[in-house]
Amino acid sequence: MMWWPVSLTIPVRRRRNGRPTGGRPRGRQGHMRSASLAVGLVFVVSTAAAQHRHPPQDEALHEKFYSTWYMPDNPARSCCNKADCYPTEIKYVGGNVYARRREDGNYILIPSSKIERNRDNPDGRNHLCAPPPDASYPTDTVFCFSLGGGI
Repeated sequence: MMWWPVSLTIPVRRRRNGRPTGGRPRGRQGHMRSASLAVGLVFVVSTAAAQHRHPPQDEALHEKFYSTWYMPDNPARSCCNKADCYPTEIKYVGGNVYARRREDGNYILIPSSKIERNRDNPDGRNHLCAPPPDASYPTDTVFCFSLGGGI
């Protein structure tokens, strides 16, 4: 089989004077587009940052808990940091625990080896330590999980 190089060309519309059209919008319309883009970007960034914040009244409590939490199946490794861990909702399906991942709202299976059994959590809520779904970890990775109200 022979391979032939393929050239991709992008057609460019030209004005009567021979200059290409397009490029940056000029005038009031161009400034409005730039301003709208900037406002949209600020909104997206601030929303993403807000998702990773803990309630102000719980920040110190969670920081202390997370900074001293080690993986149940590997006590030499830290579970997480403030960015990976957060309170979460759970559901039971067929005897398995599923926790809601905050980034995409999906419920992910909690392996029994990742459930903390030797330490109470500080506020009685469920806590999940997991990387975001787009991180460089395998899909639905769980670092640690603490079931609210004890096991």
